Amino acid sequence: MGDASRTTSGTDGLDEVLDGGFIEGQTAIVSGGPGTGKTVLALQFLAAADNGLYIGFEERETDIRENAARLGIDLSTVEILDLSAQGSRFFSSDDEYTIFPHEEVEGEELLDSIAASIDEEAPTRLAIDPLSELRSLVPDDYRFRRNISSLVNELKTRDITTVCTTQAAGETNDWDLQFLGDATIDVQRTTDHRSLEVTKFRGSDFANGKHTYRIQGGSGGRVYPKLVPGDHSRETDRAQLSSGVAELDTLLGGGIEHGSVTVVSGPSGVGKTTLGSLFLRSAASDEIPATGYLFEELRADYLYRADQLGLDLGPLYDDGPLRLFEMESLTQSPDEFAAMVREAVDSGVELVMIDGIPGYRLGLRGEDTDRELTRELHALCRYLKRMRVTTILIDEVGSLAGSLNATDEEVSYLADNILFLRYVEMDAEIRKIVGVLKKRFGDFERSLREIQIDDGGVTIGETLTDRRGLLTGVPERTE
Repeated sequence: MGDASRTTSGTDGLDEVLDGGFIEGQTAIVSGGPGTGKTVLALQFLAAADNGLYIGFEERETDIRENAARLGIDLSTVEILDLSAQGSRFFSSDDEYTIFPHEEVEGEELLDSIAASIDEEAPTRLAIDPLSELRSLVPDDYRFRRNISSLVNELKTRDITTVCTTQAAGETNDWDLQFLGDATIDVQRTTDHRSLEVTKFRGSDFANGKHTYRIQGGSGGRVYPKLVPGDHSRETDRAQLSSGVAELDTLLGGGIEHGSVTVVSGPSGVGKTTLGSLFLRSAASDEIPATGYLFEELRADYLYRADQLGLDLGPLYDDGPLRLFEMESLTQSPDEFAAMVREAVDSGVELVMIDGIPGYRLGLRGEDTDRELTRELHALCRYLKRMRVTTILIDEVGSLAGSLNATDEEVSYLADNILFLRYVEMDAEIRKIVGVLKKRFGDFERSLREIQIDDGGVTIGETLTDRRGLLTGVPERTE
């Protein structure tokens, strides 16, 4: 089956989950509760071919076509057999049929209609929505299973690729239908989130796990596969990227390496985003495509603040080397964000800044645990590293001073470089210090320096050799 012919599912992203699409001639069972998007998957599957037949029991044909049009689904090549309670398209019971054996359909007018319609249209693709509706047409479960088994086998003989929808197992007694499909797909919906999971696919590999499934007006349904870092790779050199501030480069042993992951950590307002922005500016100034994903402030505010600090990001953004995106984390899932980053990388982006990790975490709807956060960030950072994209993560720690925590989100192991900022009290003033805690690909300066961020930009002073206890927050002068 490894060489079996594939046919597209018609839903963006689903073919990737299915390792290339459905296998021609097989039957897929799509199960889920009301409103999960089963019908959308079925309609997009039919719309992707020139000869499709939709057999529907719940909506009138006019409603199906109108609703599909609103979602941007073109059903002009799809025939619809309307078997809803208000439907008007029925076949005479005298019509010839060959799908079901005579003894199985005799006296069942709708089964006659289905068989005759399939014979007449000879579709290459078929959707039955929902398949479970046929259960009510047959007097007992035994005859129902024989009818459906006969249907599935005949469709396979005719090489008709089929998608059938059913209610989710546990919500009805449709669990037995799952065994009839060559592929089974489960779709689920919470208050603001849909997910899709392939639970079986005969003769094929598939991407495990729950993948985000979103339906939008004008574009229909789309699946956002979970990111698998090992599926991607690219080679570049390990040249260093300068921050544009000589003293900071000295701390970092010359800068940060292309393709590395850097965590910039510190408490609120200490200057983390500004330091990350230095690398955005440096890359974009060298015509290296760079992108910043802003989870914690508006793009206009970010550019205004950068202008006030003399970073001059506006022209770089206007001219194109620098891209900036406002991220509404409560409206996105990690799968959608990963897809957005992948599209940017595919378009040539070589540096990515995520500002910041706490805002990104809000996107993990229903999965907002430390373990899940780490898993998602791990996958994203591993992907970016394999694609040799320089990555900067802005992370906020809760403590203003005192004990040094590299990160509150337990992602320090992901980092090749850790650059930290802290507040300290010196001479009855609140000041800021900067240092490097980790650098995987080279040596670095282990001293601490004072940092000032004002309308003159970023200024980093000499090594603070006349103080001790700086990381306590209240240093003392050395003798």
